[in-house]
Amino acid sequence: MADEQRSLTLEIVRIEKPEDVNVIVGQAHFIKTVDDLHEALAVSAPSARFGVAFCESSGPCLIRLSGTNEAMIALAAKAAHAIGAGHSFAVMLRDAYPVSVLNALKTVPEVCQVFCATANPVDVVVARTEHGNGILGVVDGAAPRGVESEADVGERRALLRRLGYKP
Repeated sequence: MADEQRSLTLEIVRIEKPEDVNVIVGQAHFIKTVDDLHEALAVSAPSARFGVAFCESSGPCLIRLSGTNEAMIALAAKAAHAIGAGHSFAVMLRDAYPVSVLNALKTVPEVCQVFCATANPVDVVVARTEHGNGILGVVDGAAPRGVESEADVGERRALLRRLGYKP
């Protein structure tokens, strides 16, 4: 048996999106994922505008699309294409927070993993081989600049009240 030479490259893929759009990046395992993610989003956040893109990893290997808003669908498709990892998905979400939909998405039977759910800038670390591509992880937002003070605690709690998450 001859030694087989394999290569691996790592790439950082920046998710391009407006600041007011949240992105959810994950991995799933079946062609009906795009439909099931759509249903979970629509039920858990009926007024949300969203787009879903799922990278099929066998057969025709298409990026499968769904959503309620053409701009969000286009953003999700662009992110999925840039990542290019089999069985990965990207959700672009406007007029809802990920906290409102994340549990519903994680209960979709095909979902294996959620890498991030955020409005922050996101870099996706992608491994590329001759076989295909895979997501190794994500870089979500910026590094910590310090530890919160008592004033910061008050500001955090006030923000949660303004957003309706705390009484």
